[in-house]
Amino acid sequence: MTSKSPLALLPLILFLVLFVGSGLWYQSQDVDFAFYQISAPVAILPAIALAILLAKGQFNQRIETFINGVGDNTIITMILIYLLAGAFASVAKSVGGVDATVNFGLSVIPASLLLPGLFVITAFVATSMGTSMGTIAAIAPIAIGVAEAADLPLLLTVGTVIGGAMFGDNLSIISDTTIAATRTQGCDMRDKFRMNFKIALPAAIIALVWLFFQSSNAQITDIGDYELIRILPYVAVLGLAVAGVNVILVLFSGIVLAGGIGLFMQADYTVATWSKDIYAGYTGMQEILILSLLIGGLAALMKSQGGLDWLVGAIERISGVFGAKQGSTRAGELSISASVALTNLCTANNTVSILINGSVAKNIAERYNVDPKRSASLLDIFSCVAQGVLPYGAQILLASSLAKVSPLALVGYVQYSWLLAAVALLSILFGWPKAKA
Repeated sequence: MTSKSPLALLPLILFLVLFVGSGLWYQSQDVDFAFYQISAPVAILPAIALAILLAKGQFNQRIETFINGVGDNTIITMILIYLLAGAFASVAKSVGGVDATVNFGLSVIPASLLLPGLFVITAFVATSMGTSMGTIAAIAPIAIGVAEAADLPLLLTVGTVIGGAMFGDNLSIISDTTIAATRTQGCDMRDKFRMNFKIALPAAIIALVWLFFQSSNAQITDIGDYELIRILPYVAVLGLAVAGVNVILVLFSGIVLAGGIGLFMQADYTVATWSKDIYAGYTGMQEILILSLLIGGLAALMKSQGGLDWLVGAIERISGVFGAKQGSTRAGELSISASVALTNLCTANNTVSILINGSVAKNIAERYNVDPKRSASLLDIFSCVAQGVLPYGAQILLASSLAKVSPLALVGYVQYSWLLAAVALLSILFGWPKAKA
């Protein structure tokens, strides 16, 4: 049996120091997107080298342990889903799906419901696209124009877009956070979606009610043309996923459907264009794909040296700070939630945080009898909560740069993320919703 050793966690600490440290340094130099100047797949290389040096046994055995971690079934399945998810999002956007969705939503929303409607549109687009960044990039410029035309507070309007984007990213079956959470915890996306939705919906409803009272004098102008058929790929993918169809088949079907719409409805859309869009989707997933492979290998090395076992024990002891009874399911859920949220504060990346905590969370879930879909849901929720309110996170930085406002000023207006945190903590405290076998 491998002994528990905190020294085996030094590579992980080195990775965080390099990744976070470089971000802080660039931030001190007033560089835009400071925490994304040194990419995580590069920052992790010295950590892998250190892990190999610390590992015991012959050098070839250490390399074999690393390669086995890279080639883990969960990691490889995750990679395939990442590729297909990126391809679908790219093709669907290219054939006009995002613009059609936004314009359709604005055309049916009464002026008095502008902010709640903007939240719903953003949430649907993010759920369909599987990316909060892509959604914010697509909708924030429209929202800024709407805020000016309708005399709405700019910070509140942009904060509404970020909240809706995080809601959709948290629930989307093609989001990299969902893929990482379900694959590392070993549960179906449909089950995780249902568990997640029961927690996210109350927070969203409260946010919508609050936003309703902020939209009394709003007006909507300059709505673009749209065709409903271009929204069909998003609706089909979401419906098939919730129905329980295999996610790989769901995404492949979405790529074919979106491509077919482009071929039949756009004269300049050819098979070659479709192919380029698919490959562009692959390219967009390159960073998280490489990072997933490398983290899989690093986790295998740390696990073989007892680092993850030591970390689980440390988190179990820390959970007592929250007043959770040792050995209770509540303690396990709090431990999973706190660990991924704290990691996200360090990495400023919710997917990276889930990948880092995946093995640890699964270990805690097994020890504390936390259902896999519950642990996957909590991983995704608390990583998205932290990411949605980080002033140095990519979502806040992108939105603030588009709106030309302070990231720190914007944090207080992402009400949905704060409400989601409160509702999720209450769900842990009261043990609701119950996970059904």
